Amino acid sequence: MIKFLKLLKEDVDVVFGQDPAARNRFEVMLTYSGVHAVWAHRIAHAFHKRKLYFIARVISQVSRFFTGIEIHPGAKIGKRFFIDHGMGVVVGETCEIGDNVTIYQGVTLGGTGKEKGKRHPTVQDNVLVAAGAKVLGSITIGEWAKVGAGSVVLKDVPDHSTVVGIPGRVVVQNGVKVKKDLNHHKLPDPVADKCDRLEEQIVALQKELEMMKGVQGKDDNQAL
Repeated sequence: MIKFLKLLKEDVDVVFGQDPAARNRFEVMLTYSGVHAVWAHRIAHAFHKRKLYFIARVISQVSRFFTGIEIHPGAKIGKRFFIDHGMGVVVGETCEIGDNVTIYQGVTLGGTGKEKGKRHPTVQDNVLVAAGAKVLGSITIGEWAKVGAGSVVLKDVPDHSTVVGIPGRVVVQNGVKVKKDLNHHKLPDPVADKCDRLEEQIVALQKELEMMKGVQGKDDNQAL
């Protein structure tokens, strides 16, 4: 029991290291939905481990209703897990999260719908997953890795790496910029490509029309 209470206290303490807006513990305990969701999960997970699945699921769903954060009772979460803002966060059943992990609103740690058994990500210690990122499948996000906002990660991410884009690509590893960087201003634009093709077709049709007019003009001159 003492160990469990210490774990809950650490969930509050980590907020002060991650959120400059946090002013005191009383405020954090009453107003931070991310802390509430983590606390509810720790209780639900304790029931889940004892195979009291229905009670665990009820606690999880009540927490989801009040916080907007969905964490399956079966997910394994380490110490000092911080969910900032939190609305729309989803954590799957077989997800494993290490210590000192921070995730932001709209993050999904989910499955692809193809796997069986271990089908959700393993997020190792000291990882940061930015807003709106989707980490899908039975993959591993290495220690001290960072996942950029809005990224969709489908493959393992090495330790000390930064991954961005759709699909996610490693752009920094061990503090060194990877040569094959993702240039967002060069991402394909299907609408612009379609417009370019239409313009090319119009130019070709104009040339054919001019050629037809030229041939018709010659025939008229010959007739005269």
